[in-house]
Amino acid sequence: MIEAGDFLSAAKRQGIDFFTGVPCSFLTPLMNAVISDRTARYVGATSEGEAVAIAAGAWCAGRQTVVMFQNSGLGNAVNPLTSLNHPFAIPTLVIATWRGEPGVKDEPQHELMGQITSQLLALAGVHGEPFPLAAADIEPVLARAVAHMRKTGQPVGLVQPKGAIAPRPLDEARAEPAPRVAPVDFGGASLPRRMDVLALLREKLPESAGLVATTGHTGRELFTLQDHAGHLYCVGSMGGASAIGLGAALNCEREIAVLDGDGAALMKLGNMATIGAEAPARFTHVLLDNGRHLSTGGQATVSAHVDFASVAAACGYRFAARAGGLAEAGAALDAALAVPGPRFVHVKVAAEEVAGLGRPTIAPRDVARRFRAHLTGAA
Repeated sequence: MIEAGDFLSAAKRQGIDFFTGVPCSFLTPLMNAVISDRTARYVGATSEGEAVAIAAGAWCAGRQTVVMFQNSGLGNAVNPLTSLNHPFAIPTLVIATWRGEPGVKDEPQHELMGQITSQLLALAGVHGEPFPLAAADIEPVLARAVAHMRKTGQPVGLVQPKGAIAPRPLDEARAEPAPRVAPVDFGGASLPRRMDVLALLREKLPESAGLVATTGHTGRELFTLQDHAGHLYCVGSMGGASAIGLGAALNCEREIAVLDGDGAALMKLGNMATIGAEAPARFTHVLLDNGRHLSTGGQATVSAHVDFASVAAACGYRFAARAGGLAEAGAALDAALAVPGPRFVHVKVAAEEVAGLGRPTIAPRDVARRFRAHLTGAA
């Protein structure tokens, strides 16, 4: 058994300084230590996949990260681990608890995952290290993990068994919820092309801003308009763009804009609650809603039944607006950028494909590294 404070201190010495995750009773001591330490940064996520994406954004802003969750949520994390961390070569330390460990009494829902946790991590490309069970083992394990992440750009996983960390009380400073805002309706009925809204947004944001474009045609259209070091084109991890943007916005001084889609936003609607709670001031979330999964054949989403601006306002965004035309979208963006974030602008766009649309010609790994250099000023 180890002390949570010893683990946290060793992690800091290794340069690991950003933590996110979803609670598990096995993780309670370590999470309590991180949350109680005012020099550590912890973001509670609504899902394990969201936590992985938040950590990816934090890494893009120069941090070294840890993602913590129960192994039952590992399935939720496999998507971003394989379609975000792997192609973009974004490292993070994954601590998954070992519920259902063979030979240890546990609840029936953990039985199968307990048998396959380590194998599943390995299949997802996560290199494994043994969880340290003695104080003398903590530093060497973390040093090896950090060395592997620096060498490969890939995650490292620790599987934490029951009782591995001594109990630790929680000292949590709770933030007061932000006053709710009323969504602003800018109107407009002539639906613009998404590409034209992207061009408008690029004009209105400072050159130094970071843009995170969701997977599908959005990133491809942004690349076609203009390739830029401040662009991150998601090629997978559907629904994760807003969480990536949050992780970046919490850790850098630049404006961050997320270019989201209706299908992607619906897939990870919980991200909006985390964004509202964390309240990054330089964060703009633009939802480009064509009501379709356009890149997969144009199947309808359920976006017509969802008032996204009201959802954003209810989640604590400091500004929320709707717009249905290009001029109206421009006015909404101007109003949004004039106030502190997080800001949300829901723009209805035409379900119109761009003829001859290309794809980013830069490898995801290189996109991630130039984006990181842009956000940290290391370019």
